[in-house]
Amino acid sequence: MTTPASLHARHQAVMPDWLSLYYERPLELTHGEGRHVWDAEGNRYLDFFGGILTTMTAHALPEVTKAVSDQAARILHTSTLYLNRPMIDLAERIAQLSGIPDARVFFTTSGTEANDAALLLATSYRRSNQVLALRNSYHGRSFASIGITGNSRWSPTSLSPLQTLYVHGGVRTDGPYAHLTDAQYIAACVADLTDMLSQTHGNVAALIAEPVQGVGGFTNPPDGLLAAFREVLEAHGILWITDEVQTGWGRTGEHFWGWQAHGRAGPPDLLTFAKGIGNGMSIGGVVARASVMNCLDANSISTFGGSPVTMAAGLANLTYLLEHDLQGNARRVGGLLIERLRAVAAQLPVVREVRGRGLMIGVELVHADGSPSPRAATIALERARERGLLVGKGGRDGNVLRVAPPLSLTIAEAEEGADHLEDALRQAQTEIGGLDDSRDMEGGGQP
Repeated sequence: MTTPASLHARHQAVMPDWLSLYYERPLELTHGEGRHVWDAEGNRYLDFFGGILTTMTAHALPEVTKAVSDQAARILHTSTLYLNRPMIDLAERIAQLSGIPDARVFFTTSGTEANDAALLLATSYRRSNQVLALRNSYHGRSFASIGITGNSRWSPTSLSPLQTLYVHGGVRTDGPYAHLTDAQYIAACVADLTDMLSQTHGNVAALIAEPVQGVGGFTNPPDGLLAAFREVLEAHGILWITDEVQTGWGRTGEHFWGWQAHGRAGPPDLLTFAKGIGNGMSIGGVVARASVMNCLDANSISTFGGSPVTMAAGLANLTYLLEHDLQGNARRVGGLLIERLRAVAAQLPVVREVRGRGLMIGVELVHADGSPSPRAATIALERARERGLLVGKGGRDGNVLRVAPPLSLTIAEAEEGADHLEDALRQAQTEIGGLDDSRDMEGGGQP
């Protein structure tokens, strides 16, 4: 019988060294149901990370598994060279939900590929390879998307086909503008953007921004910043790409899309999505107004984007999410969970901040002197696992716990998870207490 240790050894022998794994003893997850998963040794866990915010509704959701099975029994694959009813059905729903007028939808297999496609469209439309991105950002692992990633832990090369200009605005509580009021913060970031544009040569193609930075540690600007940015961008003809790979589909509770927190901005020019829409199936995509989407003057197809099976899964998943008001559940249950964690944080100096919206919550951990503590995050991650709770980890310094359960999370499960996380945070406080000079380079997260 293969043990987790022997499977780990096989992984190390054949997989890249940079393909990171969680935990001192990595887990093999074998099956799931609802908000729970089981490992190969039969241990049951409450899942507060959903395979990196991807299991959006629930594990083994009957409506999705039936849609996959029924479609697989008919035909598995056709490519985009043929009419595809499930793809058209899902595209119509997404186009309407996007808020983008005269919208067109192109399906990919991942968020990385979606952002890559959006960059191709924007740079082709504007005839420029200059792109604006936020500091601390993450947009994928392709050559182009790494070139617009402002988080150095996830940017392994400085080589890029793009000229990227990084602006302030992704992290509200850190950096040179942290001491300002929200209004002053927005004004300072807009001044920074305006000044940068005055020094560029040629036309900037687009600004790409996550409304809430995922890998960056669930950080976000004050509401209204992207709207203020939009006013500057429009004056220059610059496109706005909103990266909704992690924030889309109601996860933030207050809005269906993250960009809607910046209401007066109106809809973006391009919107990218992935992760949760497939509930585990490989779906990504771009929505853009027709003039932008149709700007390419060469042929293109997608072999696996828009697969009949993944489209059937996405349509069933989206239908379930809307019919069961999971956005509303994320707002209600997420609000309770955030307040519970903030009450715990008030008693523990190791917790600098609990932030987030809906069921997208970050817990930032620090040393007694206020400096980032990736060690505390690692301890809390391990202790939570020991208590039967899976969470994620991220942030620029690898010191933020990422809490993002399926949107069907119940109040009882939220309370249970909060109990486990409180125990893990208290253990982290105990283990790093008095070690103010301790510094380590542990960290990183998962996208």
